[in-house]
Amino acid sequence: MTRVRLTAAQACVRYLASQFIETDHGEQPYFAGIWAIFGHGNVAGLGEALAQHRDQLPTYRAHNEQAMAHAAIAYAKQMRRRRAMACTTSIGPGATNMVTAAALAHVNRLPVLFLPGDVYASRRPDPVLQQVEDFGDGTISANDCFRPVSRYFDRITRPEQLIDALPRAMATMIDPASCGPATLAFCQDVQAEAFEFPNSFLERRTWRIRRSAPDSAAVSDLAAALEAARLPLIIAGGGVHYSQACAELAALAEELGIPVAETQAGKGCLAWDHPMALGAIGVTGTSAANAAAADADLVIGIGTRMQDFTTGSWTLFANPDCRLAQINTASHDATRRGSLAVVGDAKATLAALRVALGDWRAPVGRTKRIAPLVDTWNSAWTDATADRGSKRPSDAEVIGAVWRTAPDDAIIVGAAGGLPGELHKLWRARRTDGYHVEYGYSCMGYEIAGALGVKLAAPDRDVIAMVGDGSYLMLNSELATSVMLGVKLIVLLLDNRGFGCINRLQQATGGEPFNNLLPPASEIDFVAHAKALGATAEKVSGIASLEKAVERAIESDRSYVIVIETDAAASTEAGGAWWDVAVPEVSERAEVRAARKAYEDRIGKVRP
Repeated sequence: MTRVRLTAAQACVRYLASQFIETDHGEQPYFAGIWAIFGHGNVAGLGEALAQHRDQLPTYRAHNEQAMAHAAIAYAKQMRRRRAMACTTSIGPGATNMVTAAALAHVNRLPVLFLPGDVYASRRPDPVLQQVEDFGDGTISANDCFRPVSRYFDRITRPEQLIDALPRAMATMIDPASCGPATLAFCQDVQAEAFEFPNSFLERRTWRIRRSAPDSAAVSDLAAALEAARLPLIIAGGGVHYSQACAELAALAEELGIPVAETQAGKGCLAWDHPMALGAIGVTGTSAANAAAADADLVIGIGTRMQDFTTGSWTLFANPDCRLAQINTASHDATRRGSLAVVGDAKATLAALRVALGDWRAPVGRTKRIAPLVDTWNSAWTDATADRGSKRPSDAEVIGAVWRTAPDDAIIVGAAGGLPGELHKLWRARRTDGYHVEYGYSCMGYEIAGALGVKLAAPDRDVIAMVGDGSYLMLNSELATSVMLGVKLIVLLLDNRGFGCINRLQQATGGEPFNNLLPPASEIDFVAHAKALGATAEKVSGIASLEKAVERAIESDRSYVIVIETDAAASTEAGGAWWDVAVPEVSERAEVRAARKAYEDRIGKVRP
C-alpha cells in the first residue's frame, strides 16, 4: 500500500476535495467550498492546508461564524441536499458561535460539515486560551455543545482517526434518513501532526444518494386506505423537494384528484395555480388548505415532520374518522402519532403507489369541493395584498408588491418573525425552487446569510431576502461579505420598530405590550448602515415607491437594500389555525385570565 506523509489538516482538506456526488448534471464536487474564520485554533493547521488547495476547495471568508454556517446550510437546502459546504473556526467562541447554526441544520435535516478547532490532545499547555474546563471530566471541551445538535460527532485526537471519521461523516450527510450536520472537533495540535496516510484514502470517490424503495406491503396498506377514503388530503413537506419528486406529486395529484397542501419546507412542490394546489397549511395556512384538513378522513404526509405549525398543534384534523399516513425516509418521522407508516423515498413511493392504485380516482365530490375553497382563498389573497395607500403598509401589502415586481425565477428568502407566516400564506410559488424560508428552527438572523448561500447555489437568479428590522439588527454582517465576494443580494428590510410579531403574540395571550417594540425616541438609520457595509441602499414610503425600488434593485450590479416602514400591528386575518402557546393559569390581569379560559377550551380539541 502506497502512502503519503501529510499533516492531519492537509489530509482532511485533500479528502474533502476528492469527494464527488452524482447529480443530474453529472459528477460534481460534493463540497462547493469551505467557510473559514481563522483563529489560533485553526489558522496554523487547517489554514495552511486550505491555502495549498484553494483551487480544488475554495475558501470563503465571512464576518460571523453563525452567519457563515447559515450560508453553508442555505446552499445545501437550495441544492436540494445534492451538494454541501464545510465550515471551520478557531477554538472557543468561534466554535460555539456555530452551535445555533448546527441546531438549525439538525432540525431542518440539512447537511453541513463543521470543523471547529479544539483543545490540545496532548494537554501539554493546558489550559489553553479559550479552553472551557469541566472540573469533573477532563475529556470535555466547549465543542461538546455540538453533540446534541449533530447527526454525527467525533473528536479528532490522532491524525489516523480521520481515515474512519471522514467517511462516516460523509455517509451521514448524504443519507436521506440521517441527513444533517456532522461535526469533527479537530484538536489544534493534531491538525499540525503528520501521519503516513494511505493514498487510497485520498483518491477520488463518487457518492450516490440512495433512493430507498418502500415495503410493498406498506404501499398496499396505503393504497387500501386511499381506496376507502372519501376526503383524502396530501400534505407535502421538504422531503418531496429533496427527493426531487415535485413533478411526480403534481401529476399524481391531478390524475387522481387528491388536493395538496404544503408545509413551509414543502412550499412550491406545486405551482400556486395547479388545479389541486391548496397552498400553505396550518397556523400560517390558507383557508382552503385548512378547510380541507378539517374534513379530511385520510391525511397523507409526504416528507414532513408534522410540526405543530403544520397540524395547528394537532387540532387541525377535526374529522373524528381522520386517519394519518406518513411517507418518509426516516422511520422516526413516518411513525409519528400512530400513522400508517411507509418508510421510503418520496419519488419511489409515489411511483409504487400509483401502480398499486390502478384505476382508482378520488371521489368526484372531493374534487368538486376544492374549486370553491380555492376561489374563496384567492379573493382573500387579492384583498390582503392590495395596495391600500397606507404610509406604513402591512407585510401582506409588501409581499404583494414584491411578488408582482420580481422576475418569475426570483428566489424569495425568509426566516423568523411575522414574515415567514405571511410568506407561507401569501407568496405564490411559480417554480419548485423559488421559495426558500427557514422555519424548522425559526432562526432570527438567517435571512441575509441564508440569501448569500442561496445566491452561491443559484448565481444567475435574483435572490430577495425579506427581513424585519429586529432580525436585521441581530445578524447583518454577511451583507458586507456579499459585497466583498461580488455576490449580489436584494434585501428588503421591513422596519416595524422592533419585534412586532412577538408583540402581537404577547397581546393575544392577554399580556401587556412590554419589551418588544422600540421607544419613539429610538431612530435607526438603516440606509446609512447598509451603505456603510458597502451596499447600495434607499428608503421608500408606500407600495408604489417600493415597486419602483425593487425594479432598481434588480438592475443594480451590487447588493441592494430597500428599507420600508411597516405596520407592527397588522397581519393577515384570512386563513390560519390555532397554535398552542401556553397561557398562565394565574394572573392579576383579566385579559390573561380570559385568554387562559380560551386556551383550555382549545386544548380539549387536541387530537389524542
